[in-house]
Amino acid sequence: MKQNWYGKLLGFCVGLALSRGNPWVALVGLLIGHAVDTDWFRLRRDDPYATLGLDREASDAEIDKAYRRLISQHHPDRYANDPAEARERAEARAREINRAYDRIRALRKRRG
Repeated sequence: MKQNWYGKLLGFCVGLALSRGNPWVALVGLLIGHAVDTDWFRLRRDDPYATLGLDREASDAEIDKAYRRLISQHHPDRYANDPAEARERAEARAREINRAYDRIRALRKRRG
């Protein structure tokens, strides 16, 4: 997985500039930059890659493979003889997987 470092550098520089040389404030800026780089401020439920258990640098083949694996595990037909609530959970998870896969495909189609 690719590691971002821009936020750390920017946070450190801004912290250093605002602190007028105090290294402790620059470290706070570095920590805030790290939080930005690791997406602490983003809502994870909106990330279709996280839904499929992938990172954003995944190839198309990896995306397809993860989709097929997850949809086969959570397909509602596999839960036909199980209690109703297990089927409903499987249907909800399958909808979530399909929505994430469709969103990734649309994003990649628009990008390239």
